[in-house]
Amino acid sequence: MNETTRILPFRQPSAVDDPLTEVLRNGARELLARAVEIELRTFLETTAELKLPDGRARVVRHGYGPARKIATGIGAVEVARPKVRDRGATGADRVRFVSAILPLWARRTKSLDALLPILYLRGISTGDFQEALAALLGKDAPNLSPSVISALKAQWQGEYERWQTRDLSARRYVYVWADGVFLQARMEDHSECMLVLIGATPEGRKELIGFQVGVRESAQSWRELLIDIRRRGLQIAPELAVGDGALGFWKALDEVFPGTRRQRCWQHKTVNVLNKVPNSVQSGMKKALQDISMAPHRAAAELALDTFAEKYGAKYARAVDCLIKDRDDLLAFYDFPAEHWVHLRTTNPIESVFATVRHRTVRTKGSLSPQTARLMVFKLIDAASKTWRRLKGTNQLPKIIAGVRFADGIEVVPTQQSHAA
Repeated sequence: MNETTRILPFRQPSAVDDPLTEVLRNGARELLARAVEIELRTFLETTAELKLPDGRARVVRHGYGPARKIATGIGAVEVARPKVRDRGATGADRVRFVSAILPLWARRTKSLDALLPILYLRGISTGDFQEALAALLGKDAPNLSPSVISALKAQWQGEYERWQTRDLSARRYVYVWADGVFLQARMEDHSECMLVLIGATPEGRKELIGFQVGVRESAQSWRELLIDIRRRGLQIAPELAVGDGALGFWKALDEVFPGTRRQRCWQHKTVNVLNKVPNSVQSGMKKALQDISMAPHRAAAELALDTFAEKYGAKYARAVDCLIKDRDDLLAFYDFPAEHWVHLRTTNPIESVFATVRHRTVRTKGSLSPQTARLMVFKLIDAASKTWRRLKGTNQLPKIIAGVRFADGIEVVPTQQSHAA
């Protein structure tokens, strides 16, 4: 009896046979090609009025450039960039088509570039990037060799240095949030932290204004950061600053931007108060603190605060003193639009941003210099900032800039009597 020998193909461990991924990759290729074609068509419409002496169109399609592979999160996607030809000019006067979707030298998506510092912070060396990204990019992992990674790090350093020296003379921030964030990962000195300042523009967008390694409670560290921002052109003081109890920040703020009002972070204050009482009391006390911070108007908040002091003052005087000493700063948000209260009660804009960064760095092993840590955190924040949500009630921001007063979150409309006075 003859036996038929079957030869089974040997599959490399890094090879993944996934029909769904291939479908997604083909769809991405078609979508990208279609988007670039639409972009080209729009460009040609804007140049339609340019004519040759004989009346023919001056700018026309001119085939495609060489096909190239773009590394994406679902693997390499091959695409060719369409070209145009200017038949009526040469040199510097020639009209060129520059795709915003598919830049001339693009080899990776921006989301992939954002992934690289995350991998680095997680302890993956440049020599291991090829293997680490194989599951995302396929076994070849194009354009991500150790030499390319090193070049990318040098590019990030240049971006960071330009960002740290950028001109701020055309910027204005209505609100700012300040906090010192401890990453506790690969930082050489654990007494240091990231001093972070985020601002809200008149259009309601959040921007990272500045950050540097410093000491959280140090007025000198905060002073250096604020003075550097002012030196680069930020002359108009923010209307309100939100921060925790770090006395160093408030002291530096009063020196550099003396016109800025204070709002103490309710989240930090709650933690500070609860730390001064037994666990058995914390649940009820936390609810009482929420009744103050979430009160519908200042009078209700004042009443809830007095009730808190009366209820807990005899037995937990330290907790009550911790709260009432910052009474005015805790209730400052009532003098601003009600739509903004959710943003102004806490430093959550910073906490939410750094939650991801802290999650990525807290398990990292090994040694990372402060310089490299700043660089990697900068790249992570830069990627995250693209998805930051705008403030609610953006239509109220110009009113604040114009000096309109608010009471209990509602605009104060001047009466005829006040006009006459």
